[in-house]
Amino acid sequence: MNLNTPAFSSFEHDGLNLSYFDEGNPEGPPVLLIHGFASTASVNWVYPGWLKTLGEAGYRVIAMDNRGHGASDKPHDSEAYRPWIMAADSIALLDHLGIQQANLIGYSMGARISVFATLKWPDRVRSLVLGGLGIGMTDGVGDWDPIADALLAPSIDGVTHARGRMFRAFAEQTKSDRQALAACIRGSRDLVERADMAKIEAPTLVAVGTKDDIAGSPQELAALMPDARALDIPGRDHMLAVGDKVFKAAVLDFYADLADR
Repeated sequence: MNLNTPAFSSFEHDGLNLSYFDEGNPEGPPVLLIHGFASTASVNWVYPGWLKTLGEAGYRVIAMDNRGHGASDKPHDSEAYRPWIMAADSIALLDHLGIQQANLIGYSMGARISVFATLKWPDRVRSLVLGGLGIGMTDGVGDWDPIADALLAPSIDGVTHARGRMFRAFAEQTKSDRQALAACIRGSRDLVERADMAKIEAPTLVAVGTKDDIAGSPQELAALMPDARALDIPGRDHMLAVGDKVFKAAVLDFYADLADR
């Protein structure tokens, strides 16, 4: 087991080749990590220390490069990125690995994908951790068309929209396929009805940085659900909350509580 640079494998689903790693304790409770927009399994989960934290705590740690990201195939059709389609990729990975039920941790777009997966396949989800997305899950997180425009701009030098410039810089840093990401941001923004959030019975932790200007309130989202708690990640914005030690400690505590049920 190598917690620093995991070996990636791949599987086929929906005509796409999708890249993933399967690390940690093979006999431990499985945790499926679903990364955010413009990120990758490594950028979201390995470099910020999640693989190390969960692996050392005895969990089986699984993460995939979502379609359009990392080493996975990258369709340029926005309809290929609807959240229920991306959710099906995650469930297909569990099928591929022979895992009947897993704990899901999603960050930002990955949180949305996790909710769509839970609504369609509730028996496959032991618990949910929704990071970087609060009531924005149901109410929206603003206008993201400028993000797509920024990704497709000839140069970052001409991008004046602050959030667009942030994601364009991130995409360049991760050497991403910017056309695929633009299709993804246009196709993956479907909202979840409040009444549907209330149907999710899986124990849930909603965690958002106190300086996150994208996610919306974690308390408001948790209040819609029958078995959810909220976590404020102190002093962190949308980009920095994902690796925060308070977030990691809260997830381990949440899992310890689950084990006692």
